[in-house]
Amino acid sequence: MNVEQVFPMMGGDGENSYAKNSRVPEKAVIMTKPLMEEAVREICKSLPEKLVAADLGCSSGPNTLLVLSQITNAVDEHCCSLSQQKPEIQFFLNDLPSNDFNNMFQLSVQHQKKIREEKGDAYVPFYVVGSPGSFYGRLFPSKSIHLFHSSYSLMWLSQVPRGLKEEGSDLLNRPDIYIDKNSSIVYHLYLKQFKTDFLDFLKSRSKELIYGGSMILSILGRRDCQASGELLHLWGLLAEALNTMVSEGLVEEDKLKDFNLPFYAPLMEEVRSIINMEGSFDLTQVQTFESNWDPFDESNENFVEDKKSSGRNVANYIRAVVGPLVTSYFGTDILEDLFSRYANNVSRHMHDPKPKYTVLILVLKLKGGEHAICGCK
Repeated sequence: MNVEQVFPMMGGDGENSYAKNSRVPEKAVIMTKPLMEEAVREICKSLPEKLVAADLGCSSGPNTLLVLSQITNAVDEHCCSLSQQKPEIQFFLNDLPSNDFNNMFQLSVQHQKKIREEKGDAYVPFYVVGSPGSFYGRLFPSKSIHLFHSSYSLMWLSQVPRGLKEEGSDLLNRPDIYIDKNSSIVYHLYLKQFKTDFLDFLKSRSKELIYGGSMILSILGRRDCQASGELLHLWGLLAEALNTMVSEGLVEEDKLKDFNLPFYAPLMEEVRSIINMEGSFDLTQVQTFESNWDPFDESNENFVEDKKSSGRNVANYIRAVVGPLVTSYFGTDILEDLFSRYANNVSRHMHDPKPKYTVLILVLKLKGGEHAICGCK
Protein backbone atom coordinates (compact mmCIF):
# COMPACT_ATOMS: atom_id res chain seq x y z
CA MET A 1 0.00 0.00 0.00
CA ASN A 2 1.30 3.45 -0.92
CA VAL A 3 -0.15 5.45 1.97
CA GLU A 4 0.75 8.81 0.39
CA GLN A 5 -1.43 8.08 -2.63
CA VAL A 6 -4.46 6.40 -1.04
CA PHE A 7 -4.86 7.99 2.37
CA PRO A 8 -6.04 11.57 2.43
CA MET A 9 -9.00 12.45 4.60
CA MET A 10 -12.29 12.76 2.71
CA GLY A 11 -12.03 16.03 0.79
CA GLY A 12 -14.54 18.70 -0.22
CA ASP A 13 -17.24 20.17 2.00
CA GLY A 14 -20.07 17.65 1.51
CA GLU A 15 -21.89 15.80 4.27
CA ASN A 16 -19.35 12.94 4.25
CA SER A 17 -16.29 15.20 4.08
CA TYR A 18 -13.71 15.50 6.82
CA ALA A 19 -14.47 19.23 6.89
CA LYS A 20 -17.99 18.43 8.14
CA ASN A 21 -16.92 15.57 10.41
CA SER A 22 -13.89 16.78 12.34
CA ARG A 23 -15.27 17.58 15.79
CA VAL A 24 -13.24 14.82 17.47
CA PRO A 25 -9.81 16.35 16.67
CA GLU A 26 -11.25 19.85 17.21
CA LYS A 27 -11.50 19.04 20.92
CA ALA A 28 -7.75 18.42 21.06
CA VAL A 29 -7.05 21.74 19.34
CA ILE A 30 -9.20 23.50 21.94
CA MET A 31 -7.51 21.63 24.79
CA THR A 32 -4.04 22.70 23.63
CA LYS A 33 -4.91 26.40 23.27
CA PRO A 34 -3.16 27.45 26.53
CA LEU A 35 -0.05 25.54 25.44
CA MET A 36 -0.13 27.25 22.04
CA GLU A 37 -0.45 30.68 23.67
CA GLU A 38 2.47 29.95 25.99
CA ALA A 39 4.66 28.83 23.07
CA VAL A 40 3.81 31.96 21.06
CA ARG A 41 4.62 34.25 23.99
CA GLU A 42 7.99 32.54 24.34
CA ILE A 43 8.73 33.09 20.66
CA CYS A 44 7.66 36.75 20.76
CA LYS A 45 10.04 37.50 23.63
CA SER A 46 12.91 37.37 21.14
CA LEU A 47 11.25 40.10 18.99
CA PRO A 48 11.28 38.19 15.67
CA GLU A 49 10.31 40.05 12.51
CA LYS A 50 8.33 37.01 11.46
CA LEU A 51 6.94 33.96 13.20
CA VAL A 52 6.98 30.76 11.16
CA ALA A 53 4.62 27.93 12.13
CA ALA A 54 3.43 24.74 10.47
CA ASP A 55 0.41 22.50 11.02
CA LEU A 56 1.46 18.94 10.21
CA GLY A 57 -1.35 16.72 9.00
CA CYS A 58 -3.66 19.70 8.48
CA SER A 59 -6.21 17.68 6.44
CA SER A 60 -8.95 19.67 4.69
CA GLY A 61 -11.18 20.98 7.45
CA PRO A 62 -11.55 24.06 9.63
CA ASN A 63 -9.42 22.85 12.56
CA THR A 64 -6.17 24.10 11.07
CA LEU A 65 -7.70 27.59 10.82
CA LEU A 66 -8.54 27.34 14.51
CA VAL A 67 -4.84 26.70 15.12
CA LEU A 68 -3.96 29.73 12.98
CA SER A 69 -6.45 31.87 14.94
CA GLN A 70 -4.89 30.78 18.22
CA ILE A 71 -1.46 31.83 16.97
CA THR A 72 -2.54 35.20 15.57
CA ASN A 73 -4.62 36.04 18.65
CA ALA A 74 -1.76 35.11 20.97
CA VAL A 75 0.63 37.32 18.98
CA ASP A 76 -1.86 40.19 19.06
CA GLU A 77 -2.49 39.96 22.81
CA HIS A 78 1.17 39.56 23.76
CA CYS A 79 2.48 42.35 21.57
CA CYS A 80 -0.31 44.76 22.52
CA SER A 81 0.28 44.18 26.22
CA LEU A 82 3.96 45.11 25.81
CA SER A 83 3.48 47.79 23.11
CA GLN A 84 5.66 45.58 20.94
CA GLN A 85 5.65 45.46 17.14
CA LYS A 86 3.76 42.43 15.87
CA PRO A 87 5.68 39.95 13.75
CA GLU A 88 4.29 38.79 10.44
CA ILE A 89 3.16 35.16 10.47
CA GLN A 90 4.08 32.54 7.89
CA PHE A 91 1.75 29.54 8.30
CA PHE A 92 2.42 26.30 6.46
CA LEU A 93 -0.30 23.75 5.78
CA ASN A 94 1.21 20.27 5.52
CA ASP A 95 -0.40 17.00 4.55
CA LEU A 96 0.05 14.22 2.00
CA PRO A 97 0.07 15.33 -1.66
CA SER A 98 -3.34 13.69 -2.20
CA ASN A 99 -4.91 15.97 0.44
CA ASP A 100 -7.61 18.44 -0.67
CA PHE A 101 -5.42 21.54 -0.48
CA ASN A 102 -7.74 23.46 -2.80
CA ASN A 103 -10.46 23.38 -0.16
CA MET A 104 -7.98 24.53 2.48
CA PHE A 105 -6.82 27.45 0.36
CA GLN A 106 -10.41 28.55 -0.22
CA LEU A 107 -11.13 28.35 3.51
CA SER A 108 -7.95 30.28 4.35
CA VAL A 109 -8.86 33.12 1.95
CA GLN A 110 -12.32 33.37 3.51
CA HIS A 111 -10.74 33.28 6.96
CA GLN A 112 -8.28 36.04 6.12
CA LYS A 113 -11.04 38.26 4.72
CA LYS A 114 -13.14 37.76 7.86
CA ILE A 115 -10.22 38.54 10.20
CA ARG A 116 -9.31 41.68 8.24
CA GLU A 117 -12.89 42.94 8.57
CA GLU A 118 -13.04 42.15 12.29
CA LYS A 119 -9.60 43.41 13.32
CA GLY A 120 -9.09 46.43 11.08
CA ASP A 121 -5.82 48.14 12.00
CA ALA A 122 -5.17 45.51 14.68
CA TYR A 123 -4.92 42.82 12.01
CA VAL A 124 -1.84 40.61 12.40
CA PRO A 125 -0.63 39.90 8.84
CA PHE A 126 -0.35 36.21 8.03
CA TYR A 127 0.50 34.26 4.89
CA VAL A 128 -0.75 30.73 4.27
CA VAL A 129 1.23 28.33 2.09
CA GLY A 130 0.75 24.64 1.26
CA SER A 131 3.59 22.21 1.92
CA PRO A 132 2.67 18.76 0.57
CA GLY A 133 4.62 15.70 1.66
CA SER A 134 4.94 13.10 4.40
CA PHE A 135 5.99 14.50 7.77
CA TYR A 136 8.05 11.35 8.27
CA GLY A 137 10.66 13.05 6.08
CA ARG A 138 12.08 16.56 5.64
CA LEU A 139 9.64 19.29 4.62
CA PHE A 140 11.39 22.61 5.32
CA PRO A 141 14.87 24.19 5.20
CA SER A 142 17.15 23.82 8.18
CA LYS A 143 16.42 26.06 11.18
CA SER A 144 13.46 27.76 9.53
CA ILE A 145 10.45 26.97 11.77
CA HIS A 146 9.59 28.39 15.20
CA LEU A 147 6.58 26.23 16.01
CA PHE A 148 5.13 22.92 14.84
CA HIS A 149 1.61 21.78 15.62
CA SER A 150 0.09 18.37 14.87
CA SER A 151 -3.23 16.95 16.01
CA TYR A 152 -4.58 13.42 15.54
CA SER A 153 -1.99 12.60 12.88
CA LEU A 154 1.02 10.79 14.34
CA MET A 155 -0.86 7.59 15.12
CA TRP A 156 -1.17 7.09 11.34
CA LEU A 157 1.86 5.14 10.15
CA SER A 158 3.84 5.62 6.96
CA GLN A 159 2.95 2.06 5.95
CA VAL A 160 1.30 -1.13 7.13
CA PRO A 161 3.91 -2.97 9.24
CA ARG A 162 6.09 -5.35 7.28
CA GLY A 163 5.96 -8.97 8.34
CA LEU A 164 2.22 -9.24 8.95
CA LYS A 165 2.04 -11.91 6.28
CA GLU A 166 4.23 -14.93 6.77
CA GLU A 167 5.58 -16.78 3.74
CA GLY A 168 2.89 -19.03 2.26
CA SER A 169 0.26 -18.19 4.89
CA ASP A 170 -2.57 -15.79 5.62
CA LEU A 171 -2.05 -12.56 7.50
CA LEU A 172 -1.20 -13.03 11.15
CA ASN A 173 -4.05 -10.84 12.38
CA ARG A 174 -6.96 -12.33 10.42
CA PRO A 175 -9.93 -11.76 10.61
CA ASP A 176 -8.94 -8.36 12.05
CA ILE A 177 -7.69 -5.32 10.13
CA TYR A 178 -5.60 -3.96 13.00
CA ILE A 179 -3.86 -5.46 16.02
CA ASP A 180 -5.07 -8.91 16.97
CA LYS A 181 -5.61 -8.92 20.75
CA ASN A 182 -4.48 -12.55 20.87
CA SER A 183 -1.20 -12.04 19.00
CA SER A 184 1.81 -10.41 20.64
CA ILE A 185 3.67 -10.79 17.33
CA VAL A 186 1.24 -8.45 15.55
CA TYR A 187 1.41 -5.95 18.42
CA HIS A 188 5.21 -5.82 18.26
CA LEU A 189 5.18 -5.42 14.47
CA TYR A 190 2.94 -2.37 14.83
CA LEU A 191 5.03 -0.97 17.67
CA LYS A 192 8.21 -1.45 15.62
CA GLN A 193 6.73 0.52 12.71
CA PHE A 194 5.58 3.30 15.06
CA LYS A 195 9.09 3.56 16.53
CA THR A 196 10.63 3.80 13.06
CA ASP A 197 8.19 6.48 11.95
CA PHE A 198 8.26 8.57 15.11
CA LEU A 199 12.06 8.55 15.14
CA ASP A 200 12.05 9.78 11.53
CA PHE A 201 9.55 12.47 12.47
CA LEU A 202 11.67 13.72 15.38
CA LYS A 203 14.91 13.67 13.38
CA SER A 204 13.34 15.69 10.57
CA ARG A 205 11.77 18.27 12.88
CA SER A 206 15.02 18.64 14.88
CA LYS A 207 16.73 19.86 11.72
CA GLU A 208 13.92 22.20 10.68
CA LEU A 209 13.23 23.90 14.02
CA ILE A 210 15.04 27.02 15.09
CA TYR A 211 17.05 26.36 18.27
CA GLY A 212 14.66 26.60 21.18
CA GLY A 213 11.63 26.08 18.91
CA SER A 214 8.69 24.01 20.06
CA MET A 215 6.26 21.32 18.98
CA ILE A 216 2.74 20.78 20.31
CA LEU A 217 1.49 17.30 19.46
CA SER A 218 -1.82 15.55 20.14
CA ILE A 219 -1.82 11.80 19.51
CA LEU A 220 -4.56 9.22 19.92
CA GLY A 221 -3.07 6.77 22.40
CA ARG A 222 -3.71 4.28 25.20
CA ARG A 223 -3.78 4.63 28.96
CA ASP A 224 -1.90 1.40 29.75
CA CYS A 225 -1.12 -2.02 28.36
CA GLN A 226 -4.50 -3.38 29.41
CA ALA A 227 -6.47 -0.38 28.17
CA SER A 228 -6.18 -0.94 24.43
CA GLY A 229 -9.59 -2.57 24.22
CA GLU A 230 -11.60 0.43 23.06
CA LEU A 231 -9.45 1.07 20.00
CA LEU A 232 -9.44 -2.62 19.21
CA HIS A 233 -13.23 -2.42 19.36
CA LEU A 234 -13.32 0.73 17.21
CA TRP A 235 -11.54 -1.00 14.34
CA GLY A 236 -12.80 -4.47 15.24
CA LEU A 237 -16.39 -3.33 14.64
CA LEU A 238 -15.35 -2.14 11.17
CA ALA A 239 -13.64 -5.48 10.52
CA GLU A 240 -16.82 -7.23 11.66
CA ALA A 241 -18.85 -5.30 9.07
CA LEU A 242 -16.35 -6.13 6.31
CA ASN A 243 -16.24 -9.82 7.22
CA THR A 244 -20.04 -10.00 7.20
CA MET A 245 -20.07 -8.49 3.71
CA VAL A 246 -17.53 -11.11 2.62
CA SER A 247 -19.77 -13.88 3.94
CA GLU A 248 -22.66 -12.41 1.94
CA GLY A 249 -20.60 -12.21 -1.25
CA LEU A 250 -20.57 -8.40 -1.30
CA VAL A 251 -16.81 -8.04 -0.73
CA GLU A 252 -14.08 -10.22 -2.22
CA GLU A 253 -12.30 -12.23 0.44
CA ASP A 254 -8.91 -11.84 -1.25
CA LYS A 255 -9.25 -8.06 -1.12
CA LEU A 256 -10.04 -8.13 2.58
CA LYS A 257 -7.02 -10.35 3.20
CA ASP A 258 -4.79 -7.56 1.89
CA PHE A 259 -6.49 -4.77 3.89
CA ASN A 260 -4.84 -3.55 7.09
CA LEU A 261 -4.87 -0.19 8.81
CA PRO A 262 -1.61 1.79 9.03
CA PHE A 263 -2.46 2.89 12.57
CA TYR A 264 -0.91 2.58 16.02
CA ALA A 265 -2.09 4.20 19.27
CA PRO A 266 0.96 4.32 21.57
CA LEU A 267 1.38 4.26 25.31
CA MET A 268 2.81 7.43 26.84
CA GLU A 269 5.77 5.33 28.03
CA GLU A 270 6.47 4.27 24.46
CA VAL A 271 6.40 7.87 23.26
CA ARG A 272 8.72 9.02 26.06
CA SER A 273 11.16 6.22 25.28
CA ILE A 274 11.40 7.16 21.61
CA ILE A 275 11.87 10.87 22.41
CA ASN A 276 14.70 10.00 24.80
CA MET A 277 16.20 7.62 22.24
CA GLU A 278 16.28 10.29 19.52
CA GLY A 279 17.73 12.85 21.95
CA SER A 280 17.05 16.20 20.27
CA PHE A 281 14.09 17.32 22.39
CA ASP A 282 13.12 18.02 25.97
CA LEU A 283 9.61 16.83 26.79
CA THR A 284 8.51 19.89 28.75
CA GLN A 285 4.81 19.14 29.30
CA VAL A 286 2.63 16.03 29.17
CA GLN A 287 -1.15 15.81 29.47
CA THR A 288 -3.82 13.25 28.73
CA PHE A 289 -7.55 13.59 28.35
CA GLU A 290 -10.44 11.38 27.33
CA SER A 291 -12.95 12.16 24.59
CA ASN A 292 -16.22 10.39 23.89
CA TRP A 293 -16.38 8.34 20.71
CA ASP A 294 -19.47 10.28 19.67
CA PRO A 295 -18.13 13.67 18.52
CA PHE A 296 -21.40 15.37 19.47
CA ASP A 297 -21.58 13.90 22.96
CA GLU A 298 -20.23 16.45 25.45
CA SER A 299 -21.76 14.72 28.48
CA ASN A 300 -19.66 13.36 31.34
CA GLU A 301 -22.33 10.78 32.11
CA ASN A 302 -21.40 7.13 31.60
CA PHE A 303 -24.59 6.19 29.77
CA VAL A 304 -25.53 6.92 26.15
CA GLU A 305 -29.04 8.30 25.71
CA ASP A 306 -29.48 7.56 22.01
CA LYS A 307 -27.21 4.67 21.00
CA LYS A 308 -28.44 4.60 17.41
CA SER A 309 -27.71 8.29 16.87
CA SER A 310 -24.30 7.96 18.53
CA GLY A 311 -23.50 4.99 16.29
CA ARG A 312 -24.23 7.09 13.21
CA ASN A 313 -22.13 9.98 14.49
CA VAL A 314 -19.13 7.73 15.11
CA ALA A 315 -19.55 6.04 11.71
CA ASN A 316 -19.69 9.41 9.92
CA TYR A 317 -16.43 10.50 11.55
CA ILE A 318 -14.64 7.23 10.80
CA ARG A 319 -15.92 7.28 7.22
CA ALA A 320 -14.50 10.78 6.72
CA VAL A 321 -11.13 9.48 7.97
CA VAL A 322 -10.76 6.07 6.30
CA GLY A 323 -13.27 6.36 3.47
CA PRO A 324 -10.61 7.06 0.81
CA LEU A 325 -8.51 4.13 2.09
CA VAL A 326 -11.52 1.79 1.95
CA THR A 327 -12.37 3.04 -1.54
CA SER A 328 -8.84 2.35 -2.80
CA TYR A 329 -9.26 -1.34 -1.86
CA PHE A 330 -12.93 -2.09 -2.37
CA GLY A 331 -14.28 0.68 -4.60
CA THR A 332 -16.97 3.25 -3.84
CA ASP A 333 -19.98 0.93 -4.24
CA ILE A 334 -19.68 -0.58 -0.76
CA LEU A 335 -19.32 2.66 1.24
CA GLU A 336 -22.98 3.29 2.10
CA ASP A 337 -23.67 -0.33 3.04
CA LEU A 338 -20.41 -0.75 4.94
CA PHE A 339 -20.76 2.32 7.13
CA SER A 340 -24.45 1.67 7.72
CA ARG A 341 -23.48 -1.75 9.10
CA TYR A 342 -20.62 -0.17 11.03
CA ALA A 343 -23.01 2.38 12.60
CA ASN A 344 -25.23 -0.47 13.78
CA ASN A 345 -22.21 -2.32 15.19
CA VAL A 346 -21.06 0.79 17.06
CA SER A 347 -24.58 1.33 18.44
CA ARG A 348 -24.45 -2.13 20.00
CA HIS A 349 -21.13 -1.25 21.61
CA MET A 350 -22.43 1.95 23.23
CA HIS A 351 -22.87 0.30 26.60
CA ASP A 352 -22.03 1.65 30.05
CA PRO A 353 -19.47 2.99 30.55
CA LYS A 354 -19.48 4.73 27.20
CA PRO A 355 -16.39 4.20 25.01
CA LYS A 356 -13.78 6.94 24.94
CA TYR A 357 -10.61 7.89 23.11
CA THR A 358 -7.45 8.54 25.12
CA VAL A 359 -5.50 11.52 23.79
CA LEU A 360 -1.84 12.19 24.59
CA ILE A 361 -0.70 15.83 24.51
CA LEU A 362 3.01 16.56 24.32
CA VAL A 363 5.01 19.78 24.31
CA LEU A 364 8.57 19.30 23.05
CA LYS A 365 11.28 21.92 22.95
CA LEU A 366 14.36 21.60 20.78
CA LYS A 367 17.54 21.48 22.81
CA GLY A 368 20.06 24.16 22.01
CA GLY A 369 19.99 27.09 24.34
CA GLU A 370 17.42 29.16 26.17
CA HIS A 371 17.94 32.32 24.13
CA ALA A 372 18.51 30.78 20.71
CA ILE A 373 14.95 31.04 19.40
CA CYS A 374 15.84 33.97 17.16
CA GLY A 375 17.65 31.50 14.94
CA CYS A 376 21.21 32.18 16.08
CA LYS A 377 23.33 29.68 17.95
